[in-house]
Amino acid sequence: MTAPTMIEQRDELLAFTNNGGCINCGTCTAVCPLPKENVMLPRHILRLMHLGQREELIARADAIFSCLLCRLCEETCPAGVSIPECVRYLRGFMNRHLHHLEKE
Repeated sequence: MTAPTMIEQRDELLAFTNNGGCINCGTCTAVCPLPKENVMLPRHILRLMHLGQREELIARADAIFSCLLCRLCEETCPAGVSIPECVRYLRGFMNRHLHHLEKE
């Protein structure tokens, strides 16, 4: 049995983002405590997730693993998107599929 692709996991991905509720306003980026040159742009990451753009997400692995999971973005998001949950999901996805760390 092969692992599901990101496209096949679309329902799970959409659940983390209130069914694609990100409105691309940038409020989350404005409150991020990381230095501006290291800020993960959640709206770009969420878009890549929805489109199943695996290679582009892999290219942003450093930003995804740099996230502090402080929830400031989530608290200010007018659409109520749980960006930290998306980040956790992506970290797990990357660990399983890139680093071959399968769940036991």
